[in-house]
Amino acid sequence: MRSKPRDYLNLLVEVVIDRPFNSLHPKHGFKYETNYGFIPNTISADGEELDAYVLKVEKPIEKFRGKCIAIIHRVNDNDDKLVVIPEDVENISDEEIKKLTHFQEQYFKSIIIRDNMFDN
Repeated sequence: MRSKPRDYLNLLVEVVIDRPFNSLHPKHGFKYETNYGFIPNTISADGEELDAYVLKVEKPIEKFRGKCIAIIHRVNDNDDKLVVIPEDVENISDEEIKKLTHFQEQYFKSIIIRDNMFDN
């Protein structure tokens, strides 16, 4: 069953890091300026596990538990990303998320979704 990214907003999540801080993308060669990984046992819209950026941890790690504060919704690609930060870090701005993920997100048109966008 497919996992909905918005179901993870404001929750603590476990991220397995498969592209650690400062590693190179295996196909495109750009450097990961943040830890990047996936949420185990999930299926996203692209058929792969749900991806996540781990921000505010500036050293390579293998696993991480933190709070999901936002979703980067790619308008021109079927591959949304969770934004996860340490529990003890205050919430960060959309501008800071954009800056910290620009190394990869610059190639896509995206919007940042927060939990209050679903309030009706």
